[in-house]
This record gives sequence, structure tokens and C-alpha cells, in this order.
Amino acid sequence: MGKKKDKKKGHGAEKTAFKTDKKQSKREKKNLAALGEEDIESMLAEFKRTNQSKTEVTVSRCMAPSPRVNMSLCPHPERPELFMFGGEFCAGNNTSVYSDLFVYNIKKQEWSQISSPNCPPPRCSHQAVMLPQGGGQMWVFGGEFASPSQSQFYHHKDLWVYHVKDCRWEQVAAKGGPSARSGHRMVAFRKCLIVFGGFHDNLRECKYYNDVYVFNLETRVWTKIEPSGIMPPPRSASHLFAQPELGRLIMFGGYSKEQIKKDSERGVAHSDMYVLTMDDKKSADPAPLKWKWQNLRPSGDRPSLRSGASSIQLSEHRALLFGGVFDNVEDDENLESQFYNDQYIFDLEKTRWHTLLLNGPKQSKSHVPTDAGEEPMETDDVGNTEENTPQAEEIVHDDGVFTKSVVPAVPKQKPLYQILE
Repeated sequence: MGKKKDKKKGHGAEKTAFKTDKKQSKREKKNLAALGEEDIESMLAEFKRTNQSKTEVTVSRCMAPSPRVNMSLCPHPERPELFMFGGEFCAGNNTSVYSDLFVYNIKKQEWSQISSPNCPPPRCSHQAVMLPQGGGQMWVFGGEFASPSQSQFYHHKDLWVYHVKDCRWEQVAAKGGPSARSGHRMVAFRKCLIVFGGFHDNLRECKYYNDVYVFNLETRVWTKIEPSGIMPPPRSASHLFAQPELGRLIMFGGYSKEQIKKDSERGVAHSDMYVLTMDDKKSADPAPLKWKWQNLRPSGDRPSLRSGASSIQLSEHRALLFGGVFDNVEDDENLESQFYNDQYIFDLEKTRWHTLLLNGPKQSKSHVPTDAGEEPMETDDVGNTEENTPQAEEIVHDDGVFTKSVVPAVPKQKPLYQILE
């Protein structure tokens, strides 16, 4: 009798997984054929071939860019210009993802479109940071690309820099960076870029991240840091504010999904806040240093639970947050969304929130300062105060399937010019 062949441990599981992937691949090809779509890698390869045929830079005046979401918008650090790149637009069953670059001149109130050879592939939900070096550099990392039917998704992990002075794109070859993702956050920190979080979704599995990477702008090297302390839960779409002088970053909010059943997930809006601090606050290169996460409990008038808000850091110690949405999911078929158009100022130094109201024409105001840290009472020309100002009514839209409500800002706070003083 011959000896029985030893089966390698795990061989059966590998064989099953291979068969499952093969069947899934066949199903996907069949579905794509029915939709009349190529596979997503072929779409990106075709874009690259077409893009390589460009040899000249063109800058032309144009109308405002087409409607889109999830693009990046960066102010030039030394000129009155805004740079808008990428984004997506969805009309029914047809989705478009862009790779175009626009510049808005604030003083002239004019749009221009810049077409350059070797530009990045189309993407949305990426991150872009503008730096003053060399007349202006816009650094772009990650993002995602969706097919027209949204049956396919591709997440990028490439790093690009746009040289404003030369109207030139450059792809930066640097190994060891973050995995492919979108919805992450990236900020400038001394002579580095710091990337936090994000997510990757391949329609079979959605993974969220809470990792931190540092890119050295001088050596062009990625480093993954391993902070101590209590790490924030994985998330995308958070708000990340840098305080290089204090050697720290502050992270607030974000969004993720959690599995509640085998084939059912629900979205989670985060309202927590963390600070990431390096041990040597004077070091120019934060990559090799020790870092620590700590939970923060900010004071003041905090924003209600929401996701999708927009934020911008105004200075080393001030940040502005606007809007957002909160989804109240009763079951798989009933979703009620509440949208906001209120504004908040966050004092990064004191870790304190202030509700913000932008008024119309300038009015005379009387402020009553206090020594107990209370908000000053405001009065305008008609004698309205925080206590007697009429409350705006909630605006509700119901199309029979989804219900959404918009809650206008409530006037109860300091004006912007006083907070920034």
C-alpha cells in the first residue's frame, strides 16, 4: 500500500478562496459586459495613454467649473488665488470623476482652466495641501475613482505635486507611504506632510484607518509613526488641525461604518476629539520622534453630532467649521437626514468652541465683556439680544422616500471679527 500524500495545511482553504475569487471575477465581467463598461484598470490606462499625448500647457479663461463634490480647494499662500482640482458629479446612473485644474482669481473674480501634460488620473475625496515653496506647490495624495455606473471603485495611493510657477505636474516616487485610500486628511507640519485615517472600499469589504504617516518634503521619504496612548477609532472625513509651534495636531469628528448584521451596516458620525503630540516640540523632522495620542474634552458651545462638515484652519490657534449632516436611520428603508448651515469657531489653544453668526451690513453693536469666561451679550440696532432674537424655523423636504431637514444657524455668539482679534 502506497503512502498517503500529506496535504499542506491551509491548502483546502486557499483552493476554496481561489475558486470563490474566480467565480466573483466571472460574475463581475458578465455584469460589466451588460453595462457596456470596461474594467476600471483599463479605463485608467486609457486616460494615461491620452494624457501622455499632451505636450503643451494651456491656460484659458473660462466660466465657473461644472457642478461637483469631493474636490479639493486650496488657497495660494502668497497670491489671491484658489486652486480647485478633481471631484465627482453623479446624475442618476451616470457618474463622472474629474482630473481638471481650475484657478479662481479672487480680486478679478475670474476663473481659468489649466491643462498640463502628465496630470494625475481622475479622482475625488483626495487631499491637497498648498505650500509656498518655489512660488507655490500643491501636494495631492490618494483619492478614489468610480466607473460611470458606480459598479467599480479604484482607490489611489499616489503622491503628486503641482508646481504653480511652471504649471507643471510631477508624480513623486516615494515608497512606504499609506495604502490606497480616500476620505483621509493631510496637513502641512513644519517641513513635512502628515496623513491620517481614511477608508478603502472594494464593494466586498470596507476598511477604515486610524494610522498616521509623515512625508518629509526635503528627503521625500515616507515614515509610518506608531504613537502611544489611546488611539482614536478608525474613521474617514475627520477634521485635522496642525499646531507646529506647539508640536501637536488636533483631530475632531469624522465618519465610519459598523456592521450590525451579516449583510447590514450603519453609518457612525463621530464627535470625539484627540490631540497627537510629539515629545520633542522643537525638532524640525517629526518622523523619528515619539508621538502620543490623548483624548480631549473641549469646552464651549460644541457642534451637534454630524458628519460631512467643512472646516478650514484660519491660523495657528483658530479653525472654522461649517454645516454638515446627521442621518437618523430608523431601518433599512427609512432615512431621515438633518442638514446644517451653522458655523463654529474652534480655539485650538484653549480647546474651546464658539458658535458663529455672520451678519449682513455692518451694524453698531454693544458688547458686555465678562471675566468669568462667559459669552458677551450682543445687541444690534433694533435691540435684539441673544435671549430675544426669534428662532429660525426648521426647513423640511420630504419626497416620499427620504426626509431631510435643514436647521438654520441660531444667533447666539460672537461675530467673526471679534473672535479673530
